[in-house]
Amino acid sequence: MNKAERQRRLVRFLDSDPFLTDEDLSQILRVSVQTIRLDRFELKIPEFKERLLTVAKNPGSPPRTLSGGELVGEVVDLEVGISGISILTVTPEMTLSKTRYVRGHHLFAQANSLAVAIIDAEVALTGIARVTFKRPVSCGEKVLARALIKLKKGNKYMVKVTSYVKDEAVFVGRFSIFAVAEEAAPQ
Repeated sequence: MNKAERQRRLVRFLDSDPFLTDEDLSQILRVSVQTIRLDRFELKIPEFKERLLTVAKNPGSPPRTLSGGELVGEVVDLEVGISGISILTVTPEMTLSKTRYVRGHHLFAQANSLAVAIIDAEVALTGIARVTFKRPVSCGEKVLARALIKLKKGNKYMVKVTSYVKDEAVFVGRFSIFAVAEEAAPQ
């Protein structure tokens, strides 16, 4: 991705979520934190604390989310029919009380809902899921999930989702998603 495209995407991400830190943006755009800071400086985008103050003063703009809150995590990039990115911050309620590690169904739900969200259809359902948990995720960590449609054959999609904490893969899922014809969907 060239500099102009990266900066355009940086602006779009911050428009949709002003709470993204430089570290979050560096993960999403796969560049160094220093590159993000230089881009912000060139674009005259304030640092995180100043953006928080601006948002706190103007609470009128609601976040953009999928209807009904069906997506687990916060979508920061969605190109329907191609790919998507979401971020999930692990809270104490998501963890096992004994170990403070996130319960696996939260990582699965983030990945599965993102895989379904990128399908270009009115109704899409998961048929098969093959998942691998790479390492435990702790309370307070941010999980960045990237979904990409690998194959489309008729109404069947193969979607790969890889979830990261910082630069380390913590979860990999391969999902067979089926687009359901509107006339076949329950009314």
